Amino acid sequence: MNDLCAEIGYKSINHDGEQLCGDHIDIVDQGADSTVIVLADGMGSGVKASILSTLTSKIISTMMAAGLPLEECVSTIAATLPVCSVRGVAYSTFTIMHIINSRTIELIQYDNPHIIYIRDGDLYDYAKTELSIGGKTIYKSVIRLKEDDIIIAMSDGCPHAGIGIAYNFGWKWEDIAEYMLSMSDGGFTAKVLSKLLIDEVNRLYGGKPGDDATACVIKIRKRVPMNILFGPPSDRDDCDRMMSLFFSKEGKHIICGGTTSSIAAKWLRKPLRPKLSFERSDVPPIAELEGVDLVTEGVITINKVVEYANDYVKNNDFYEEWGYGNDGASLISRLLFEEATDINFYVGKAVNPAHQNPDLPINFNIKMNLVQELSKALKLMGKRIKVSYF
Repeated sequence: MNDLCAEIGYKSINHDGEQLCGDHIDIVDQGADSTVIVLADGMGSGVKASILSTLTSKIISTMMAAGLPLEECVSTIAATLPVCSVRGVAYSTFTIMHIINSRTIELIQYDNPHIIYIRDGDLYDYAKTELSIGGKTIYKSVIRLKEDDIIIAMSDGCPHAGIGIAYNFGWKWEDIAEYMLSMSDGGFTAKVLSKLLIDEVNRLYGGKPGDDATACVIKIRKRVPMNILFGPPSDRDDCDRMMSLFFSKEGKHIICGGTTSSIAAKWLRKPLRPKLSFERSDVPPIAELEGVDLVTEGVITINKVVEYANDYVKNNDFYEEWGYGNDGASLISRLLFEEATDINFYVGKAVNPAHQNPDLPINFNIKMNLVQELSKALKLMGKRIKVSYF
């Protein structure tokens, strides 16, 4: 079992005044052992650039994922996409990052700013082989991955930031590398690192980007399992089986729901101690139970976590709220979004009599929908999810 995994995060900003982004990122998983990430930058901006970059990344990622050789992928792109009639240059630049078994990464770079590679708290000068494919100079590297490696790919909207505003010649590659190096030891996730870079780019553009800018960050980390128990089982006789499965799993243990935590306390033969301090008015207080890392209320808390998760995969606007809060929803969010790589859900299908009151909007389906919605958002964050129902 490989104990490393790749966490991937990315963020884009559009050229000022454009509805569509001319950069495009595509991520294709081929089973558990191979992932292809393509960052394509379409020429110009707006609709045309968006179509060119989307086509480029889709064609490359699909062909690479099918195991076709690089030369074929590139020549297909060259043959498929139009050449600009005015400048006589091609359509779209691209960066390909192919992660194999979370052990090796293959980098293929064509005309985008070079990838910044951070290893052991320093910039890592990786070897590049220069290839000429269809008259294009392409750089290829194959690198053995190590824990805590950080790989940063970007479109040229990043080094162009601040031209004529903050800097004469933009924000140089070396300066971006230094900036990311200073951020790399803060324990940030790949998603937050990409946001930090793009927010700084946006600031240098004075909030009016003169080009589409995209950053894609890969962080290599150890697998961290996490287990979450939500709701009592539909059959009372299943309590022991559910508890022994849940507690036998390695990793941290989170329990959501009043009845569920009472069952766990009984099973563990430990007292359940509710904390009486309300951290926030809209999230019920948490409790303490020896042998469990976190005990929270059920539906209201998870509903808040789902809200944060959906926002995290989009703009991550609520980061300040859950990143530092001590309420149940913030604590679960930090454990699931930042710490965990593999999450096991144990979902009880018992119907809570309190939820059957017709005056209350909460019913059994809401619980299932919350679990499905949360799983979907966590998968988009690149987590491995397993859901077991009882």
